[in-house]
Amino acid sequence: MKRNKIALAGVGLLAVGALALAGCSSKTGGDATPTTGGDSKAIIKVSGNEPENPLIPTNTNEVGGGKILDSIFAGLAYYDAKGKLVNDMAESIKVDDPSDLTIKVKQGNTFSNGEKVTADSFINAWQYGAKFSNKQLNQSWFSDIEGFSDSADSELTGLKKTDDYTFTIKLSSPVAADFSQRLGYSAYYPLPEAGLKDMGTFGENPIGNGPYKLAKTGAWQHKVQLDLVKNDTYKGGRQAKNGGLTFIFYASADAEYADLQSNKVDVIDQIPSSAQQTFESDLGDRAVNQPAAIFQSFSIPGNLEHFTGDEGKLRREAISMAIDRAAITKTIFNNTRTPASDFTSPVIAGWSDSLKGADVLKFDAKKAKELWAEADKISPWSGKFQIAYNSDSAHQAWVDAVSNQLKNNLGIDASGNPYVDFASLRKDVNARSIKTAFRTGWQADYPAQYNFLQPLYSTKASSNDTDYSNPDFDKLVAKGASESDQSAATKDYQQAQELLLKDLPAIPLWYSNVNGGFAKGVNNVQFGWNSVPLYYEITKG
Repeated sequence: MKRNKIALAGVGLLAVGALALAGCSSKTGGDATPTTGGDSKAIIKVSGNEPENPLIPTNTNEVGGGKILDSIFAGLAYYDAKGKLVNDMAESIKVDDPSDLTIKVKQGNTFSNGEKVTADSFINAWQYGAKFSNKQLNQSWFSDIEGFSDSADSELTGLKKTDDYTFTIKLSSPVAADFSQRLGYSAYYPLPEAGLKDMGTFGENPIGNGPYKLAKTGAWQHKVQLDLVKNDTYKGGRQAKNGGLTFIFYASADAEYADLQSNKVDVIDQIPSSAQQTFESDLGDRAVNQPAAIFQSFSIPGNLEHFTGDEGKLRREAISMAIDRAAITKTIFNNTRTPASDFTSPVIAGWSDSLKGADVLKFDAKKAKELWAEADKISPWSGKFQIAYNSDSAHQAWVDAVSNQLKNNLGIDASGNPYVDFASLRKDVNARSIKTAFRTGWQADYPAQYNFLQPLYSTKASSNDTDYSNPDFDKLVAKGASESDQSAATKDYQQAQELLLKDLPAIPLWYSNVNGGFAKGVNNVQFGWNSVPLYYEITKG
């Protein structure tokens, strides 16, 4: 899954979200375990994935690296368990008018090397992230600030330092209220001067200002683990109640579940397909199964042979209608997934199961075969259809099931294309060298429809992996972001999704619950609204 964050101001989680995920329990570790102090020096071992890139906030937009960055950095604000924005390094975030904000940074905070966190720490970090030649994956998250350019090096002229702890932000569009809600995302984290002087070295041994810090130089053992210890200089609201974290980079979900059962890892945030039927009975009150803002799909490159123009639209629609999502979510996922009816999530305000054109997401083998035949009249099908996925997570079972359905319902050669790990898959996707469809997903960084749409499908957006471009979609999403009324914004976003249902740059599959568990003797485990554990709250011993 990828992570990015832009939000609709004021949108919170829907209370009906849990009801929308039929068949799923809402058991959470936080509810099931008693509050206990535990051993404040205990190291909590948690499951993770090898980060795709060096640990630089503006160049990390995937979950494995993001979970680590969120532990070692503190931004102007953070998102609590329910998705509420809470000030962290910010004394105040003030919306002055629709295009202007004033930020006051708290005094007395430092990075773990002793350097002060000031207005410059944010301004300089954002200038680095936005600079075209630095080619940062999160560059587009600065695009609303005056002076931004996505084609040449250009200073963010909209950032002005007032004094050592105050700066202003002038936007090129009237979305200040919305922009203020984005500031908990990792792209907006501050950087120390030491990092900006040598980003290559910094990315391997980042110096942060959050609740944890690297245990030592070289604490990141690639493809093995990364060790963090409590950062005693952090003064914000996410105070660590343990002595540190060890992120273990597992090669498979089965391996981490086996380690959980033998108490070799303390908390995991995924359950392998092989244990979906039994994990709740296996773990009892230590099982986690709760609604989360997660959307899963697979994407088809925009330049893939047979998938462009009118032929491509017919084939994308045929593939979507050839998939029996209900059967897969029942037999493989034991109803811990719900078939998708849009491109967002049922726990997000504005979600809909009745969008115009959503019939394309309903199983209809006969119609699918007819559409495929129509496409063959334009250009006869050749070759095979593959879905790439990373083998270090629990994807093979559903990829095989989807492939078998495509094979049976369309009469084509379809199969999975396994990559050894997530980083390897993302490398080919980012390089645009992948020649097959590939699994995609979105674990929201803030509870808003905009977050599910703009980053993935807007022209040149940072997580637009298929290079999809539709000017009408771009206009509707931008209009939604500028609306002061939530119902008006929802209408814009739903119209934008109706365009996606016609073009299908990604094939929506299902919404996920977060499934996980924790070991015996581990307490205060709470998974946040975005399915990531609140690591700083966990105790043991």
